[in-house]
Amino acid sequence: MSADYRRITRNGLWDQNIVFSQGLALCPLLAVTGTATNGLGMGLATTLVLVASGLTVALARSMILPEIRIPVFVLIIAAIVTLVDMGMNAWVHDLHKVLGLFIPLIVTNCAILGRAESFASKNAALPAAVDGLMMGLGFTLALIVLGACRELIGSGTLFSHAELLLGQGLAFLDITVIPDYRGFLIAILPPGGFLILGLLLAGKRLLDRRLATSTASAAVPAHSC
Repeated sequence: MSADYRRITRNGLWDQNIVFSQGLALCPLLAVTGTATNGLGMGLATTLVLVASGLTVALARSMILPEIRIPVFVLIIAAIVTLVDMGMNAWVHDLHKVLGLFIPLIVTNCAILGRAESFASKNAALPAAVDGLMMGLGFTLALIVLGACRELIGSGTLFSHAELLLGQGLAFLDITVIPDYRGFLIAILPPGGFLILGLLLAGKRLLDRRLATSTASAAVPAHSC
């Protein structure tokens, strides 16, 4: 049976979004999203781990005994996270210093192990890699949106110090949206993160409800004919 890539994409970005739908990975989400730049860096690192672990598990699933699959999955994820951590330390050292301990702690992100168990271990390599990519992009989107909201409210900027953390090629992302803004400190502190995340979750639930209502209304004429 061929994979439904449209459904995989929709699940990763929206319907089964790691943060907004499943409520997972909240520790790194709230810890590193003081700025959108940090959120982008953490999201891309996690996406790389999701793609690589999904692909590896899918390729090796026939060789892994069911009784030991979870420890093997954890070892695979830990090895990939170690490589990503070393790579970031070598090539994006400034970003690596900012994210610090949260890069190695990607190993403990239950969303990665969950996708390995629920999808990659039951599907071929290409669908597993696409699933990891879409789940990672959905997670990255959540990190960026939350980080952008907190940074904008807290300091009036977007993607602050992008050139220092992500290279000169992304210096254009550093924007001062509100000049001479004194800032609202609580937005970039943990309480502000919880508050803004709650508002974003409520917004998604409201939008999902409206989409479901409009879909149901559009389907009524078809049943009445």
